[in-house]
Amino acid sequence: MSLSRRQFLGATTASFALLSTSALAQSRTFFGIATGGTGGTYYPLGGMLAQLISNTAELPDTRLSATAETGNASVANAQLLGRGEIESAFAAADILDAAYKGVNQFEDGALTNLRAIGALYPETVQLVVRADSGIETFEDIKGKSVSSGSPGSGQWQLLGDLLEAHGLTREDVSEDYSSFAQSVDKIKDGNLDASLITAGLPTSSVTDLANGHDIRIVPLTGPAIAKLQETQPYYANSTIPAGSYKGVDADVETLAVRAIWATHADVSEEIVYAVTKALYENTETLGKVHPMGQRISLDKALESVSIPVHPGAEKYYAEKGISQ
Repeated sequence: MSLSRRQFLGATTASFALLSTSALAQSRTFFGIATGGTGGTYYPLGGMLAQLISNTAELPDTRLSATAETGNASVANAQLLGRGEIESAFAAADILDAAYKGVNQFEDGALTNLRAIGALYPETVQLVVRADSGIETFEDIKGKSVSSGSPGSGQWQLLGDLLEAHGLTREDVSEDYSSFAQSVDKIKDGNLDASLITAGLPTSSVTDLANGHDIRIVPLTGPAIAKLQETQPYYANSTIPAGSYKGVDADVETLAVRAIWATHADVSEEIVYAVTKALYENTETLGKVHPMGQRISLDKALESVSIPVHPGAEKYYAEKGISQ
């Protein structure tokens, strides 16, 4: 039986509404996470976090699709956020503080649009050398080659701070600007004496080195380190436990700084609320990807956070009874 014109129009309208609803339900909002190099901790955790967000974060009328992107560590990530070129990024607490205040590497202009989502895990400072390098204390790197990452990076700044605290200058060492993975390859080949690496434990590039060569993690402790902490309060005393890497059979005293997940002011409140919830309600899953995922917890979500917290994250924390 044929449809009347009115029946046809009614059916057509209903079909159009169904298609529109289907299209709306399938629409996507993209959310980027700038991480770090593949040899560190930011990258694997960022990848898993992106999957969690894509699978669990809820937004009305749209699907949140997150992607993790390799980055050039804390300083470059903060600059990406400052320019609004990515929705979120991982960065060290001290770097975000400097960026927001416009000091140190950010003297050209404060990045006042930075906002915190929440604290992640402590990043451990590791001065890595081959066991036969003759380097047993920080002072022993005088006259040696050491990798500190790209000029202007957080690693680069840290090396300068450590040198100054120990009465040395950059002229006392031969600096190399390789990534974690590249510096480890150079140490393997005998083309580099030491690499300064700040990342979660264990760091994949260091594990790779230790599995093929005898290594030493040089302790960072004593009066010079205490002097450094007077001007850099974000660096806390930390211990690399024995067994963290093959051949590291005793605890090593060093420093650590907390990694922060940050965003910028133009990202919507509903998006940041959704991703904050996705993170802190799935920490057990993150812990299965990397041991540092086990160190992420809601009760430490605002530890070492000195920049303003994004309103979306604040809303989630208020629901959980957490405040700065």
